[in-house]
Amino acid sequence: MNENHVDAVIVGMGPGGEDLAGRLAEAGLKVVGIESHLVGGECPYYGCIPSKMIIRAADLIQEVRRAPTVAGAASITPDYSIVADRIRDEATDDWNDAVAVDRFVAKGGIFVRGCGVLDGPGRVLVGDDAYVARLGVAIATGTSPLLPPIPGLSDAQPWTNRDIFKIRVNPASLIVLGGGAIGLEVAQAFSRFGSTVTVIEALDRILAPEEPESSELVSRVLRAEGIDVRTGSAATSVTRTSVGVSVTLADGSTVVADEILVAAGRTPNLRGIGLSSVGLDENARPSITTDEHMRVAGTDKLWAVGDIAGRGAFTHMAAYEAAIAADDILGVSDRRVAQQHAVSRVTFTDPEVGSVGLTEQQARANGLNVHIGVANSATSSRGWIHGPGNDGLIKLVLDADRGVLVGATSVGPRGGDVLSMFNLAVHARVPISELHTMIYAYPTFYRGALDALADLSAKGTNTANNNTTNDKEQS
Repeated sequence: MNENHVDAVIVGMGPGGEDLAGRLAEAGLKVVGIESHLVGGECPYYGCIPSKMIIRAADLIQEVRRAPTVAGAASITPDYSIVADRIRDEATDDWNDAVAVDRFVAKGGIFVRGCGVLDGPGRVLVGDDAYVARLGVAIATGTSPLLPPIPGLSDAQPWTNRDIFKIRVNPASLIVLGGGAIGLEVAQAFSRFGSTVTVIEALDRILAPEEPESSELVSRVLRAEGIDVRTGSAATSVTRTSVGVSVTLADGSTVVADEILVAAGRTPNLRGIGLSSVGLDENARPSITTDEHMRVAGTDKLWAVGDIAGRGAFTHMAAYEAAIAADDILGVSDRRVAQQHAVSRVTFTDPEVGSVGLTEQQARANGLNVHIGVANSATSSRGWIHGPGNDGLIKLVLDADRGVLVGATSVGPRGGDVLSMFNLAVHARVPISELHTMIYAYPTFYRGALDALADLSAKGTNTANNNTTNDKEQS
């Protein structure tokens, strides 16, 4: 056994691990980054980046189809091979992480290809090598696609996100098992490229973590585009036949397609990494408990960041947590602490669904005095100008006792970007009265916030200094 003494070891070099390892290396520490697959994790190779390339192309297709009503006759012949080439050549380097590895090494890091296994506090094994960390170890092993225990599913050769972004030709028909963000993004994009798509969601609505209004709006848009959205009936069996895949639902109906994509959640990669050697249960679900500095509860010299920390399975959360862990490991005097009251997220359907903080239901469950303001983005000045594809809404969740927003949703064109002002308001606990005193550029999508604020006022919410006109009063 070869023993190597270093300052820190990072097990798992996905978005959070790579960020953390890079920060520590740039600070001058001797850092070992361990990864068995691809440095960068799911996001650049099997998630955020390739999916947005497909979505960008699919949105262009849809815009051309909308052109006749606003700009004149136009036509397009979708060709999925173009976006497949972009994913292979521009986004993933044909699923090669050499650039990412070189970037880390250039910062002074030591990269090790393999599976890291904890071997007691501050000690990690990779094959016949042991790495002993003076300051500590951080685990950032991420998650893997979850295959629900549906009879026949595992034998039906289902696609997951690890498969669908490598295909060269979109299937003639596709079943998407799961009505969450990933499933809906792929469903809409492939439908626009010409695939016949059916979405199966066991719960009573798609986008279950979001506001019901968001689910209803997106469902309406998807169905209008020809996507078969089925909710409230779980898949009970899956069979691969000579002509494709057959899925039987709890209501007795059957759906048949060429291929099936499973987008029904993810499971943390906690088994086989030696958690028991530091007193943790590898079967613990759904995540590892960490404190405000990302230290793993009940352990010594161990941090966890990213999906396994359970604060939000998003690339931006992993990077946020990496910065907090880095401060703690480096002993920064004014260390940042992890906050969870303003976690933002975006589903990149068309319309986009951006949200931050608590939903109305969550806020009420927390015992808050909740007031709600809702506005139709399509009837705002910018929405009216935009025309086709202007479906959207803004919903504000106010803690009336404190006079601050605790949650917000922005659905519509660039809904994720419009969310930014609400993200700041929730994060900084900006008084609702201050939002009334802002000057909102005209005509913009974010100016529709005035209509949502006006709805709050109309419902009797005390929003002092409310001397602001709504969006349409200045149109």
